[in-house]
Amino acid sequence: MTLAPIVLFCYNRVDHLRETIQYLAANPLAKDSTLYVFSDGPKTHSATAKDDAERVQKVRDYLPTIEGFADVRIKAAETNQGLANSVIRGVTEVIAQHGRVIVMEDDIICTTDFLAFQNAALDFYKNHPLVFSISGYLYPFTIPATYSKDILLLPRASSLGWSTWKDRWELADWSVPDYADFIRNPEARRAFSASGSDLIPMFEKQQKGLISSWAIRWSYTHFKQQRYCLYPIRSKVEHIGYDAGTNFGRFSRHHNTALHEGKIQLTSDVQPEPEVVRNLKRYFRPSLIRQVINRYKYGI
Repeated sequence: MTLAPIVLFCYNRVDHLRETIQYLAANPLAKDSTLYVFSDGPKTHSATAKDDAERVQKVRDYLPTIEGFADVRIKAAETNQGLANSVIRGVTEVIAQHGRVIVMEDDIICTTDFLAFQNAALDFYKNHPLVFSISGYLYPFTIPATYSKDILLLPRASSLGWSTWKDRWELADWSVPDYADFIRNPEARRAFSASGSDLIPMFEKQQKGLISSWAIRWSYTHFKQQRYCLYPIRSKVEHIGYDAGTNFGRFSRHHNTALHEGKIQLTSDVQPEPEVVRNLKRYFRPSLIRQVINRYKYGI
């Protein structure tokens, strides 16, 4: 097995970062894995710039103390790049060298077999025609009782403890030059929304500059390529950053799950299941209030 490097993005929450590192280092494969840490710089044009700089410095002071990995390579940005730019640039840099990556952020914890699952799946599905990326997380929606596999395919990408390969990552065009044609095409909009009615509003906000999201563009790349993200039937990562994280409020119903240790049986005959995808769409249906806000505030 060729171990993929771990790429970890952090900003200004040293306590969350310590916990993320603690859980990652508890994986037996950590001692043989290279860890790249991309530390974003402080924001300088805000009312909290001084406090932000101090918090970033606490992260920078902690980074050289990280142990438990074969090699730790720290990439500290002088200025604030923002999460989207940091992820796009960081993953592109590392994947160009190694051909595959496992990606984490500083507010995610994982099981002790997370790295084993990710590395095994990266090897097993390297040439699979449907698998575009691999998630360590599964949204807590209803899986049919008749579904018997340990893994499933969803057209929606994951940003929580995920991995991919160089040939897939390079297919993403982060400028999305075809967005205008896409958004005017009702059939394409319906197809993209198959795994969540929240995707179009999120995409529109990203294109209007109201949010900065690499993840919605990554999901769009999956859609354009007509390929899927592979998920374990139970999550091997958990999001802990509900306190003022970049893209989550304190109480995010979409990421409340529990860690699950245990071997995952990988199978090559996995296919997207329509009932599973329908249940996912129901889970991500925006509330009536959110629909009204999107329509009148953002014109979506």
